Amino acid sequence: MSFPIDSVLIANRGEIACRIIRTLRRLGLRSVAVYSTADADAQHVRLADVAVPIGGPRPQDSYLRGDAIIAAAQACGAQAIHPGYGFLSENADFAEAVTQAGLIYIGPSAASTRRMGSKAGAKTLMAAHGVPVVPGYTGEDQDAASLAREAARIGYPLMIKAAYGGGGKGMRIVRSADEFAAALASCQREAQGAFGNARVLVERYIEHPRHIEFQIFGDQHGHVVHLNERECSAQRRYQKVMEETPSPFLTPELRTRMGAAAIAAGKALDYCNAGTVEFIVDPQGEFYFMELNARLQVEHPITEWTLGLDLVELQLRIAAGEPLPDALLAGTPAQNGHAIELRLYAEDPAQGFLPGSGRLEHLALPAPSPHVRVDSGVIEGDTVSIFYDPMLAKLIVWDQDRPRALARMAEALAACHVHGPKSNVAFLERLIAHPAVREGRIDTGYLDRALDEFLPATTSFDTTAVLAAAVATLLHAESAAARTETSPWATPDAWRLQGAAPRELYLQQGDARLRIQARGYGGDYALHVEGHAAAFVVAGARRDGDVLSLRLDQRALRLRVHQAGDALEVQRDGTRHAFVLAPAHVSGDVGAVHDDAVRAPMPGRIVLVQTEVGQTVAAGTVLLVMEAMKMELSLRAPRAGIVATVQAVAGDFVEADSVLIRFE
Repeated sequence: MSFPIDSVLIANRGEIACRIIRTLRRLGLRSVAVYSTADADAQHVRLADVAVPIGGPRPQDSYLRGDAIIAAAQACGAQAIHPGYGFLSENADFAEAVTQAGLIYIGPSAASTRRMGSKAGAKTLMAAHGVPVVPGYTGEDQDAASLAREAARIGYPLMIKAAYGGGGKGMRIVRSADEFAAALASCQREAQGAFGNARVLVERYIEHPRHIEFQIFGDQHGHVVHLNERECSAQRRYQKVMEETPSPFLTPELRTRMGAAAIAAGKALDYCNAGTVEFIVDPQGEFYFMELNARLQVEHPITEWTLGLDLVELQLRIAAGEPLPDALLAGTPAQNGHAIELRLYAEDPAQGFLPGSGRLEHLALPAPSPHVRVDSGVIEGDTVSIFYDPMLAKLIVWDQDRPRALARMAEALAACHVHGPKSNVAFLERLIAHPAVREGRIDTGYLDRALDEFLPATTSFDTTAVLAAAVATLLHAESAAARTETSPWATPDAWRLQGAAPRELYLQQGDARLRIQARGYGGDYALHVEGHAAAFVVAGARRDGDVLSLRLDQRALRLRVHQAGDALEVQRDGTRHAFVLAPAHVSGDVGAVHDDAVRAPMPGRIVLVQTEVGQTVAAGTVLLVMEAMKMELSLRAPRAGIVATVQAVAGDFVEADSVLIRFE
């Protein structure tokens, strides 16, 4: 590169750190990673040229320690620090400390970030510069009674938002006055825990809005441009689930007006480097400023793919003092095609999207191609930590138009399989197949209003899926035997002098235990499933990676079968069927239900206990609130009963599955 930066420290971890390292390597620049004790074996540590430990596993002991990060940069001879997103990326004090240490901060100035650090101050500033804002209260008086009066003035429904928040944390919709006090307390508590500041703002809640953001870039020479929009309306609890560009909602006229407002927002701040101006848009097309994220966004790859740009490289060049390229100063470039991004998480949609943790026993992701990009910070065998966001990968696809891009995404998701912690891959498959998404009419509240439409249905018995799992198991066993045995007597075809004997295998599907008898070898089988009178004839079965092809009663089928140890997952007609290869004999009541205790679903900290010994509670009553993976979880009574013991108090850190409350 033509400027004096040859070494960059990345003050982050996971996927974004790996993504920044790729650009640094392409440009011939040295990458320096930092890591916590929990991340000693993480992929960003392995990919970087140099990696420096900076503290313990909790973010406040490592990735939020600006002093340790700056010291690491100085010790390693890095000239610049890239904050990524999250952690210190929007911390004005950190940006200022970096520049005071004589290093280059790859992001906006501390002054700009400070002015955007408060949502309340940002709204006031934007209104003064002609950017439309939602009516509300942004004052400093945070007394609960004062806020309640302001809420009454604004009118319901309204939204309470953490003034220094982001990422969907510290936000509550309130629809009536009697809900306000509890929602305010919860929001303030979450804001204090997540951002170290309990201040909130109150604003009118726009019903059925869309969330559309504009990527902006400014340079040190006073130029500000926008790089088109990204639609982020598919959200769950204010967390983005799917992003795409161009927006299927915007008209050319509305795109022009919103782009001009985004540039006005940037100029109001003398903005430099990458930023995102976020708007909410009502069904009639009226738009309002929501916030300006003074950093690179998680969803930036879809902008890159439709414009042919590397936004991290653009950040580096601007931080080094270069002006924006002439091609961008000449006007917003035309988009090429359509791009979509989905976020693959370790979480369990069936359990309220409970974040997952643990070892990734198996992780299959689609192969990169001119149509598919995968940005990930983990590989098979890595551990998803309880201390950080459980995102596994971002799946990004591109094609000439939206229908083809959606088809590409369906193919990419079909290639995904996660074994270890639960994942949201089946939820994402239902998401992109849903009419509200395919027709481009989803709004920010749709998922929360109609979540059952997107949750994977409980899989019922499917004969074809069962047979596919059985055939895949047989082929796997035969292949393993062929690799290790040379004697024809070791061939696992159950051959006897009196003829081939049937082989038995057992598959567990949920609570159902399936007994299957098989005759044959090498892809040609007669299969008998207990409970079915007739045998099923399978011919020509072959496996090519995760693809199983076969003829079943003369019908040719092609299915995906993912296998990890004894676990199998068969994809059929958009549904995933999970099986486990079970032993021939089992004992004990494996299906026993224990509902006399409330247990911690994962490691975390107890923030609120709302019951006491001797209290009679109804099923579903919230008994405790715990904080885990940067979110609050409400733990409810599994049944009606009387509380016998309470074994946790606010402030306790508890391990997964530990008993917190017992019932009589």
